[in-house]
Amino acid sequence: MSDTADSPSTNNPPPGCPAHSSAVHLAGLEYQQTPSQLYRVMRQKHGAVAPVLLDGDIPAWLVLGYPEVCYVTVHDELFARDSRRWNQWPHIPDDWPLLPYVGYQPSVLFTEGAEHQRRAGVITQALEGVDQFELARECQLIADQLISSFSGSGQAELMSTYAHALPARGVLWMCGMPQGSADTERLVEDLRISLDAGEGDDPVAAYMRVGERIMQLVKEKRERPGPDVTSRMLLDPAGLSDEEIVQDLISVIAAAQQPTANWICNTLRLLLTDERFAVNVSGGRVSVGDALNEVLWLDTPTQNFIGRWAVRDTQLGGRLIREGDCLVLGLAAANTDPHIWPESHVGAENSAHLSFSNGEHRCPYPAPLLADVMARTAVETLLEHLPDLVLAVEPEELTWRPSIWMRGLTSLPVQFTPQVR
Repeated sequence: MSDTADSPSTNNPPPGCPAHSSAVHLAGLEYQQTPSQLYRVMRQKHGAVAPVLLDGDIPAWLVLGYPEVCYVTVHDELFARDSRRWNQWPHIPDDWPLLPYVGYQPSVLFTEGAEHQRRAGVITQALEGVDQFELARECQLIADQLISSFSGSGQAELMSTYAHALPARGVLWMCGMPQGSADTERLVEDLRISLDAGEGDDPVAAYMRVGERIMQLVKEKRERPGPDVTSRMLLDPAGLSDEEIVQDLISVIAAAQQPTANWICNTLRLLLTDERFAVNVSGGRVSVGDALNEVLWLDTPTQNFIGRWAVRDTQLGGRLIREGDCLVLGLAAANTDPHIWPESHVGAENSAHLSFSNGEHRCPYPAPLLADVMARTAVETLLEHLPDLVLAVEPEELTWRPSIWMRGLTSLPVQFTPQVR
């Protein structure tokens, strides 16, 4: 195929951009409500790798195919993580909304090669020290406290009062923050604002406060280490600096909080709207774990991940990828690739999904297991305390957040029999 056919162009493209007139804008109601249908149409029209336009008509490639996402994520020599390679930086304005995702930061997320192995190795060793049974007990205590705050009212909005709060408290406990203190509660709120700002919130200011508090935590743990993730990172023989540990702790906390919150909420939505699952779970025929796994296949919290940057000119899915091009990993599209599931039936018992990405830059082991502990404990504890939990609105009234990156509800209002305290 010729360069003209492979290299897309827009009506008013930045010079040398890889987009053409049929490129799809990664925005709109389709992504908010039925992204799976949009991915299906894109795959039919463009194949496994589709030309797309990010905010401000900035061109990129969306990798839709399961084999193609796997190929990109295991070939770091072709598709690397350092965003400074991007050939579109001359066209990116200072107020571009995706800068927090792609602007280079000295954290483990953007490191490569030996440096990435060093930084990721420290995180892995620190997380491996978390006792999963102890984490489950702590999360159950957190869940009990959160549920008791609204169980007497007979109604609740679970996204803000439960699904967001539990993983935030859980991951901060793992990092050595004391539970129940006003300081920890302020940090939980700042995490919410920085990751999921609402009207009137200042996410930049909240993020700065998070960084300052995590730096304070690192200094405290350097003086008085304990049995926690922060202390293990400080004591690791790799000898990371305080600044490196702060950056990597923020990455760990952010990666644990928002995706796990949406995983919890999306699973509760499945259980409250899918009669098949509701009956089977209540009857003991399938487990909450089955529901959690099906959500990772069909409604994964991290829909798309930006991204990888081409190290040199190469081919992918029949497309010519130019050096410096940006590739967005379509994790949700890959999970429902018809080449993997030709009968449109996803095997919920199969855990070969890409929801935690793949390759060297995937979520470090054992982070997915710890996230599963938090999510499973959250769902099981809620159903145990409030067995007659039902939606307070019709299923079609539930709305998804306007994001192409994360899949989560704006709210999950429920009703139940008030509990006597």
